[in-house]
Amino acid sequence: MRKALRWLLALTVLIGTLSTAGAATAAEATGTDGTTDIKERLLSVPGMSLVEEKPYTGYRFFVLNYTQPVDHRKPSKGTFQQRITVLHKDVARPTVFFTSGYNVSTTPRRSEPTQIVDGNQVSLEYRFFTPSRPAPADWSKLDIWQAASDQHRVFTALKGIYSKKWISTGGSKGGMTATYYERFYPRDMDGVVAYVAPNDVVNKEDSAYDRFFARVGTKECRDRLNAVQREALVRREPLERKYAAYAEENGLTFTTIGSLDKAYEATVLDYVWGFWQYSLLSDCDRIPADAENATDDEIWNSVDGISGFSAYADQGLSTYTPYYYQAGTQLGAPTIHFPHIEKRYIRYGYQPPRNFVPRDIPMRFQPQAMRDVDSWVRHNARHMLFVNGQNDPWSAEPFRLGKGAKDSYVMTAPGMNHGANVASLVPEQKALATARILDWAGVASGTVQADPQAAKPLAKFDAKLDKRDVQREMTLRP
Repeated sequence: MRKALRWLLALTVLIGTLSTAGAATAAEATGTDGTTDIKERLLSVPGMSLVEEKPYTGYRFFVLNYTQPVDHRKPSKGTFQQRITVLHKDVARPTVFFTSGYNVSTTPRRSEPTQIVDGNQVSLEYRFFTPSRPAPADWSKLDIWQAASDQHRVFTALKGIYSKKWISTGGSKGGMTATYYERFYPRDMDGVVAYVAPNDVVNKEDSAYDRFFARVGTKECRDRLNAVQREALVRREPLERKYAAYAEENGLTFTTIGSLDKAYEATVLDYVWGFWQYSLLSDCDRIPADAENATDDEIWNSVDGISGFSAYADQGLSTYTPYYYQAGTQLGAPTIHFPHIEKRYIRYGYQPPRNFVPRDIPMRFQPQAMRDVDSWVRHNARHMLFVNGQNDPWSAEPFRLGKGAKDSYVMTAPGMNHGANVASLVPEQKALATARILDWAGVASGTVQADPQAAKPLAKFDAKLDKRDVQREMTLRP
């Protein structure tokens, strides 16, 4: 919820394009009777259409459109085309249902659970992220239940093809999405792996974030970051002149947020959060050590490199209007304080999501939405794994488990940021998490069942397919 950094992370799997050489060799005929091509089976699903097929050795990869109701409560009131991708391995393998909570990537990539279980992967674009947006857009139909119902319909449509176990997953907003899906449709999935998923139960109570920033990393690193952030506001006048020239050169406008001044402060106030979201403690060495004596360019470059000065321009905000809309209607958004900066330098503070959504889109916050999900997880979680990063700001307000939870876990990767995953857990937890994922997917060997510490991913690491880049979208969102 900030610079494209704050609420976006989107631990989405980036995907590198592959050459067509050595293309798809994953069983061409993979129907249950061994005779029907998988493309034919997918396209036989009512409402499914092919955008394109891309090659990847050992798999078949399809980009598809699926016809969805705009309103699952009133399906006769119009439809839209929702983009999905299918990374097909074999119908005899388990399937992972992935969502980033944002746009879907249209190049082949495996999420970590897909590599662990050596399975298929179905990835879904979140409704209202273009091109998966109804026209005209009735924004009241963008909520967590409607999105979960999108997933439920896709699962129901594809379960007849991929009949083995299913696990849902996602990172950041995608982890939130997987959790909400489980809350509303708990019988669909056999397991859930939610990475770095924020849980803003009470939107107006954000003191956990202030405590986080007072303790994270080392004092030396915190002091460096705080000093640069403060200095960027002390030098507001000359740096805003630089910003105005930058905006002119790049055709940036500020209609939605209201002014260049508001955009400048929002970007600067994202700086410390953005560093810990995407960087490691070892990266502190690249932060100016003496902010007061640094040049304007050094301050500018440090803030721009971490927060991104295009984030709060109209051109930076427009892609993420659906996210900010949800943050301001159901998900909530953090508000933090800046004790290291004198009040005279801060004009707006952390601005609410309403400031990042065009004013012609109505918004009303629903405080019960996150309370409901939180309560459900505490009392009903089953086969759920939450993986957090010790130094990730979003993990300051995590999901927690209560007495009603069964075979569910919350694990924290030491020293990790918003890119925390199972591989970054301490060895004992890494093995346990891997073993539970394999078991939920129905592919745990007898050896692993007897000794979870023997668990390892079933598929070999692929440098392109399993690239774990944290997607930096220049805005502070999960």
